[in-house]
Amino acid sequence: MVNNKEVVRLDEVVAFQVPSSIGEVACSRCWAIAACAWIMIAGVVSLVYWEQCASAKEPLGRQWSAAQYASMDQIDHSPFDALLHKYVDQDGFVNYAEWRRSATDRKALQDYLSSLSRASVSQKASREAQLAFWINAYNAVTLEGILQVYPTDSIRNHTSKFGGYNLWKDLPLLVGGKPFSLDDIEHQVLRKLGEPRIHFAIVCASIGCPRLRNEAYVPERINEQLADNARDFFSRPQNLKVDPASHTLSLSSILDWFGGDFGRSQPEQLRFLQPYLPQSAQALAQDPNVRIRYQDYNWSLNDRAKKPAARGEGSTRR
Repeated sequence: MVNNKEVVRLDEVVAFQVPSSIGEVACSRCWAIAACAWIMIAGVVSLVYWEQCASAKEPLGRQWSAAQYASMDQIDHSPFDALLHKYVDQDGFVNYAEWRRSATDRKALQDYLSSLSRASVSQKASREAQLAFWINAYNAVTLEGILQVYPTDSIRNHTSKFGGYNLWKDLPLLVGGKPFSLDDIEHQVLRKLGEPRIHFAIVCASIGCPRLRNEAYVPERINEQLADNARDFFSRPQNLKVDPASHTLSLSSILDWFGGDFGRSQPEQLRFLQPYLPQSAQALAQDPNVRIRYQDYNWSLNDRAKKPAARGEGSTRR
């Protein structure tokens, strides 16, 4: 049985009218394409907006009252030292899986970060204390950032350049009541201290990075520790290869990205680096005709669970 109220006359449905010309068809298609384009643009804008909202994180550390602030000379790095001894091997690979499973040691790292927040950015501190403080801060924030997202294959999975979460920018640490991102610590603080060897000490959780020491940096030994890490850096083929036949030194991309921190010219940079180079590279480093090339950077996570048998060359360029 047909319900008369449901009968619809086709001549009343505009959507089914046949266009009277090819021009009308083309115009209809143009409007349809334009409408789809606007819908897609609106969708992308909305997605970026929500990703940016989602990327915002509470700063690490905690707020202290002004009366509780202390000089960086007074900050105790021994809790971080104990954690590094426990979870980092002699080659700088980290047992992220075990560390993430330990609620006690996750809290210990967060408590250490909170202790760093007590440091005053205005009170006087020795240069050695500042270097030790900020290097430890950089490495501790990076470790906390990786532990938050682990398991992961690379920090580059969490450094979005468009909209989303970027660990280098979106995970700040409160120091003296002010937020400092990893980028801030590296570029606005450490590099301005005029110590190029920081590039052999701050570790972005990648195999291509310098070795993460399994001890904290301390003011009393900072020069010795930086020198040791510089020598270790150039002892690894991924950071230095020597080819006497072609008069070529193949260096880590770190020396390409930050070469200006070591000197204004290539000869100046090599003179700075020479004390830390192995004997096999000494002659070439002093050769005015030496050729320099830069090796690809390995962004794979410095994860002990996936530690290669031997540290080799990198895989991708920054």
